[in-house]
Amino acid sequence: MSGPVLDRIDLQVEVPALTAHELHAPATGESSATVRARVLAAREYQRKRGCMNAALPPARLLDVCPLDPGGRRLVTDAVERGGMSARAVHRAMRVARTIADLAGEDRVTTQALAEALQYRAYEARRHTAR
Repeated sequence: MSGPVLDRIDLQVEVPALTAHELHAPATGESSATVRARVLAAREYQRKRGCMNAALPPARLLDVCPLDPGGRRLVTDAVERGGMSARAVHRAMRVARTIADLAGEDRVTTQALAEALQYRAYEARRHTAR
């Protein structure tokens, strides 16, 4: 896929096939009801801010997702070393805001931003590994 098309895909996650042992093991993790409650709460945070994260205009992005020094370093590295475009950075910041909302956090942590940037970097890692 071309760079401009990839810029429009927010989450790029590799999901390896399960082994037979993993397939037969009891399920772990949160229940669907628990996840649903977190998603509804996150959507409510966004509604109160006046805009869903996916629709945040770039002009409001830094107000809703301010970057601390660690976050600024991550973005700088993503652009300078990883070749990430401004559009891709903005989309990752929106995803980081959503990760923080799902965790019930008022501020976007450097960890949330790093996670969001990792979701964007999958395609680049896949091509590098070839």
